[in-house]
Amino acid sequence: MIRRIDVLSYNNALRQLSPMWKSSFAALMFLLSYTVHPVLQAVITLWMMSWCIFQARIPFRAYGMLFGTALLFYALSVPALLVEFGHPAAGEGGIFPLPGLNLPVYVTAAGLQRAGELLARISACMSCFFFLMFTTPFSELLQVLRRLRMPQIVLELMLIMYRFLFLLSDAAHGLLLARRLRGGRRGYKAMLRETAAMAGALFGNTMHRYYGLSQGLLARGFTDEIILPPYTARPVPRRYTVQAYAGIALLLLAEAYFITNT
Repeated sequence: MIRRIDVLSYNNALRQLSPMWKSSFAALMFLLSYTVHPVLQAVITLWMMSWCIFQARIPFRAYGMLFGTALLFYALSVPALLVEFGHPAAGEGGIFPLPGLNLPVYVTAAGLQRAGELLARISACMSCFFFLMFTTPFSELLQVLRRLRMPQIVLELMLIMYRFLFLLSDAAHGLLLARRLRGGRRGYKAMLRETAAMAGALFGNTMHRYYGLSQGLLARGFTDEIILPPYTARPVPRRYTVQAYAGIALLLLAEAYFITNT
């Protein structure tokens, strides 16, 4: 999936916009996503999705697959938010006992509300991150961070780790392909043994390729500092700025309305 994201970040309709403008817009929307009313968080989710799908021309299948995969981690935490053990307190409203269980287990309306609010906040924040991830290449994000006075050592570590993800993906893909060609999946126990062997082989293969990467840097004249390309400012069409500022203004007005009426 990381290769798919990298390809889309270089070949989307918003690729030529200023990376500083896109980063500032995503950061501002992230702050709003964390603080506004849950209804407005749902609106932000749909709005940022429209930026990616309709403005940047990101395929809906790729966006939905990544968004759904991220929500799986939220789904794993839902039982801890919903399920209560023991006997409910006196006067506690909205209790829904779980049928078929001998244990005193129930779900409260407060738990359902917490889970819904958390889902709205997570979706809004993720949509802001996905907008920046799908529309801005990683190299331009490093340029933005360098312009914001991020330490050079942090940028170099981020660049090496990003490159290391591709090495890890290639090594894992090669091992999986070799396993299938040699007749893998011959039973549950055999699959566990092969998975354990693949984990060790994956570590060794990845470290070998990482050693080749470090030798390649030294062969190209690495002097303890990776020189990044300079930041180049790009213009932003007026229609994008108008849409962004108008949407932010409407969100602030709606949040003020919710605050005054609660």
